[in-house]
Amino acid sequence: MTISLYFVRHGQTYLNKYHRIQGWADSPLTDKGIADAVDAGKRLSQIHFDAAYSSDAPRAIQTGELILKENPSTLTTTIATAAFRELNFGYYEGEDDVKTWHTIGGPIGINSFHGLIAEFGIDKAEDMIAKGDPYGDAESSDTFWARLQPGIDQVIQDAKDGDKILLATHGTLIRNVVSKWSDIPVDVSTKNGSVTKVNWDGKQLSVEYFNNVGNQL
Repeated sequence: MTISLYFVRHGQTYLNKYHRIQGWADSPLTDKGIADAVDAGKRLSQIHFDAAYSSDAPRAIQTGELILKENPSTLTTTIATAAFRELNFGYYEGEDDVKTWHTIGGPIGINSFHGLIAEFGIDKAEDMIAKGDPYGDAESSDTFWARLQPGIDQVIQDAKDGDKILLATHGTLIRNVVSKWSDIPVDVSTKNGSVTKVNWDGKQLSVEYFNNVGNQL
């Protein structure tokens, strides 16, 4: 049995362009972001999707719809769900990313999200963000997975053997998935429009590839 999940990071947004933290906050796709999504759709055009999901963030919904326009399936819209939202960065939403990582990691000599992940792993890095949020709104790793895991489980439950499924979603979410079900390092940014393939064999999930922006999908 094989069910294939194709996780795609949304196209570039204005907050991405301005190097601002963007989790539950949202901003429109830039022209480059639209091109990112269209390009992902063209690279995925040889794959007939049997179902399509996205987070409920407009940037992910639009990305999913642009991908589906390039696809031979009859799907035109995604099933949008909060389960596939990006990590909630709480107080740091919309903040300059360099300033944010300096605030969180600077006291221990680490000034980037990549550095925190490389040193502590993504779960601990997220817990540090949550601990540093003075409002307590940022998601810890456990809170994040309590939201995401049921969503993944439901997608698999609703699928049939051989199904290929699109999930238009977010960079940190994809890094969490890869970290959980593979040994692939995730201390690098998930590229806008990149594809990450995860397979379900009836018993467990495994990551076939991460952050693919090529044509071998």
